[in-house]
Amino acid sequence: MPSLFLKPKDTAIYEKEGFVIVAFAWVIMSAVGAVPFVISKTIPHYIDALFESVSGFTTTGASILNDIEVLPKSILFWRSFTNWIGGMGVLVFALAIMPEFNSGLMHAFRAETTGPTSGKLVSKMTFTARILYGIYIALTLIEMVMLLIGKMPLFDSICHAMATAGTGGFSIKNASIAAYNSTYIEMVVAVFMFLFGVNFNMFYLILIGQFGRIMKNEELRVYFITVVVSTIVIAWNIVGLYDNFGQAIRYSFFQVASLGSSTGFATTDFDTWPTLSKVILLCVMSVGGCAGSTGGGLKVSRLIILVKSSYADGRKMVRPRSVITIKSDGQTLQPQVVRNVRNFFVIAVGIVFATTLLISIEGNGDVISNFTASLSAINNTGPGLGAVGPTLNYSGYSYFAKMLLSFVMLAGRLEIFPMLVLLSPTTWKRR
Repeated sequence: MPSLFLKPKDTAIYEKEGFVIVAFAWVIMSAVGAVPFVISKTIPHYIDALFESVSGFTTTGASILNDIEVLPKSILFWRSFTNWIGGMGVLVFALAIMPEFNSGLMHAFRAETTGPTSGKLVSKMTFTARILYGIYIALTLIEMVMLLIGKMPLFDSICHAMATAGTGGFSIKNASIAAYNSTYIEMVVAVFMFLFGVNFNMFYLILIGQFGRIMKNEELRVYFITVVVSTIVIAWNIVGLYDNFGQAIRYSFFQVASLGSSTGFATTDFDTWPTLSKVILLCVMSVGGCAGSTGGGLKVSRLIILVKSSYADGRKMVRPRSVITIKSDGQTLQPQVVRNVRNFFVIAVGIVFATTLLISIEGNGDVISNFTASLSAINNTGPGLGAVGPTLNYSGYSYFAKMLLSFVMLAGRLEIFPMLVLLSPTTWKRR
């Protein structure tokens, strides 16, 4: 009996196929993830539900819901779970539980992980995925226990630990973490937001005792210094709004850790802060966390490469015959890596401005609101300024704007190229 299905001659998975697999998986996952919202009638309109689902899985944390606390616990848990599963990645989870896999899926793994480069912690990719998820689960459980110690209810602790781990920021309270009015809880969440913005390779190095490599890691140093300096400068800038400098540090550190890791939790309305503080927060939001973390944004490693390559170009102009190499952590970077980083930056900037323009056509919001909404979407952060500030949401945007922002959120989570490959006509042409 002849087969009903034709078996392709070439079953290998190359880079293009890996990108398409990942992009398709995330689109389908987001579409299916919207169904619980519609069935439960918590979000009756499918486009609104899709926006919420995309926001959850991409760990953006942007919401169209005006009153979160009236939702049933099942939906609150589902929102937090989408943050958690999206943080590490669905295909990474699949690799962790699969006994064997096609070696070509390495391309799919690279498409889903964050940063300019990706690699294996150990010789087998399956074991690498298991190590990553083991660390991820352990950190989530540790945070949950610490929140319980701070007298946060069990259900709240589970949901907030998952939302923090995925750096998604879906809270189960209308006032976010501020609802608990606890310095201890705020500091626990802030510290873990910072930790989940660190490259997970660093945690693996801790497990195997290679502390020297951690101390020498350039990206980690820059990330740490950025958070510390931003916290101090903002605290100095906002000290007049609070009772003392200690309180200013408290609110400053939480917001810097939240936006710097692209989580999006809030303990105060930073849209009322002075302009300097808001500009710094937009900067840390744009840079984001480290490569190989659950955080969004440009990534600290890309920023380092951009700065070093620009400096090298400047030296090359002065000394045209000189041979200048760009290094990261003592290793010379291939020219292709540098080109990819520059292309990523240029495309990301173009997407932000194009999205701002397109969602403004229908008269949605003002310039600041639309720009920060676009910036927040590509960086998977959640809150912006103006109409999408930390105490507001995205419910005021049109369905067209929500669909466009949903696409941008997916592009930001998958670091742009998989979504562009999916939409490229050449991808679907016969060879």
